[in-house]
Amino acid sequence: DIKPGDYVVHQSHGIGMYAGIQRLEVQGATKDYLKVQYSGSDVLYVPVTQLDLLSRYTAPGDEEKVKLAKLGGAEWQRTRAKVKKATEEMAQELIELYARRRQATGYAFPPDGDWQRDFETRFDYDETDDQLNATAEIKQDMEKGWPMDRLLCGDVGVGKTEVALRAAFKCVMGGKQCAILAPTTLLAWQHYNTILSRMEAFPVKVEMMSRFRTAKQQKETLRGLQSGSVDIVVGTHRLLSKDVKFHDLGLVIIDEEQRFGVKHKEKLKENFIGVDMLTLSATPIPRTLNMAMSGIRDLSTIEQPPIERQPVETFVLEYNDVILAEAMKKELARGGQVYYLHNRVDNIEACAAHVSKLVPGARIGIAHGKMTEEELNPVWQHLLNGEIDILVCTTIIETGVDVPNVNTLIIENADYMGLAQLHQLRGRVGRTNKRAYAYFTFQRGKVLSEISQKRLDAIREFTQFGSGFRIAMRDLEIRGAGSILGASQSGHLANVGYDMYLQLLDEAVREERGEKDVHKEECLVDIKIDAYIPEDYISNQAQRVDCYRKIAKIQNDEDSTDVTDELIDRYGDPPKSVVGLIEVARLRNMASACNIVEISQMKNDLIFYLSKFDMEKIAALSDVYSNRLRLEPTGKGHIRVSLNKGEKPLDVMRTVITTMNKA
Repeated sequence: DIKPGDYVVHQSHGIGMYAGIQRLEVQGATKDYLKVQYSGSDVLYVPVTQLDLLSRYTAPGDEEKVKLAKLGGAEWQRTRAKVKKATEEMAQELIELYARRRQATGYAFPPDGDWQRDFETRFDYDETDDQLNATAEIKQDMEKGWPMDRLLCGDVGVGKTEVALRAAFKCVMGGKQCAILAPTTLLAWQHYNTILSRMEAFPVKVEMMSRFRTAKQQKETLRGLQSGSVDIVVGTHRLLSKDVKFHDLGLVIIDEEQRFGVKHKEKLKENFIGVDMLTLSATPIPRTLNMAMSGIRDLSTIEQPPIERQPVETFVLEYNDVILAEAMKKELARGGQVYYLHNRVDNIEACAAHVSKLVPGARIGIAHGKMTEEELNPVWQHLLNGEIDILVCTTIIETGVDVPNVNTLIIENADYMGLAQLHQLRGRVGRTNKRAYAYFTFQRGKVLSEISQKRLDAIREFTQFGSGFRIAMRDLEIRGAGSILGASQSGHLANVGYDMYLQLLDEAVREERGEKDVHKEECLVDIKIDAYIPEDYISNQAQRVDCYRKIAKIQNDEDSTDVTDELIDRYGDPPKSVVGLIEVARLRNMASACNIVEISQMKNDLIFYLSKFDMEKIAALSDVYSNRLRLEPTGKGHIRVSLNKGEKPLDVMRTVITTMNKA
């Protein structure tokens, strides 16, 4: 996701500013390069086949204070070494944490039985591949002998609940109890009703603990939990109270994890030692993202939206009665309903009266968090039955009842809300195949703070499905890296950027575990071959960069085939220059495996620079090229292969690398 003007980090050269794609002709061959501006007038041209060496610079703090590195200076290497040392220390702590978790004794659930399969086939919709993969990963964890700690990350409305219900059902089938924690009474109520309808054909006893329950009902539920007669309990943080005791708890599912405070999370860990934990999050807050990505927790993601779902059309604008009245009338004219979000309970009635004037004849309802269950229930029922046209409400709808027919959302003073919250709220509309609209408004004439401006820009920018991850990353930039790293680590993160920090941390963790080949040699390829994506093949620059990124990540024949198939599907048969690009990327990664660090061409010679000589591999090469092979082990050790007339450099490069890999 880089665009000109963004800061980027190059593994070997440090922080620079991306200045776009530039096409250059070198030694008669045309190639695309990414132009990166460094300190002063320094410029680096990165071949597109090496796009994987670049990452977007993401770090907390003020962008104006970002210092560009100097090309060729030793400062970046010193910074990298310092951060590497810090990540090594942290890796030791992480490994100890892994070990403690693996040593804890958990319950190994039995494999799926007939009832589990029957339960899953009763799902009304077609599962996406991501849903099936996430379900399989969770079940594997549950069947292991240590406690699961998995984060299920998926955008709003991609079907996380169904995956969680399959885990809950598996838990009950294994003879254990399951607790589902939701941050709000309303969400707990929705989950409770969903579970009742999904499991009605099975002898599963489900109860709820929240303020929607009378004292008498709560007492009965507490007794049932203690005796084991209640299989699944859904509730708010009421479930963390001292009087809640389980007969045999096997699984805790936490929905909307980012809405629970630090104290609640600590309490969860204390209360449920040795119990399997599944956490659901639509926008993982940066701290959670850190933990997941740096391997402290296991992570499953659902990115595919359900079939036929369309992204929500998003507008950020000054509050304007005429535009908003038009938007509401348009929605009602097509038989839909509207959420009008006014986040002040004290004057919400006056707001509803104002909306009524804007859209005469519309049936208006009101919902807010201070209403009791008796007051709220009929409102949701009327909304679901289509008896309310416009619901004037507070953020109570954020984790609310699913109303498929509400497809226009209007938010007043959106600049006061957090990025994750805005993304969540937008997820309340567009839950069917109908096009939905979201209007994020701020007061007329108001000068927005820099942070508010960044948030609203991000929410407008990220409308595609799967944006939850990108929103969390942008949130990280705006708010900082969270406490998992501790104050000592956040400075290191700012020095090298989030991606580079995580890469170094990942390397350090793998080294600490004793894994081999952690450091893969990068191979630089510069031969006479046209390697670029022409504009008449892919005209959109962002899409071209994305394709370059996918090509740079090719590791083997399978990846190469996948990328080629995707290009053919989306843009038609790739031209010669794109085929060359894919082949160079594939061979470059194969070259790394046999210690080749650079391949260049001088007139009619191909030169292969090696980090170390393996005489067996070189002997195999001499069998193929005998009198055309020259070995120069001194200085920057290399081998030369001279080209015959009409011989293509790419063909020779392929033969050399394949021969060395087989030897």
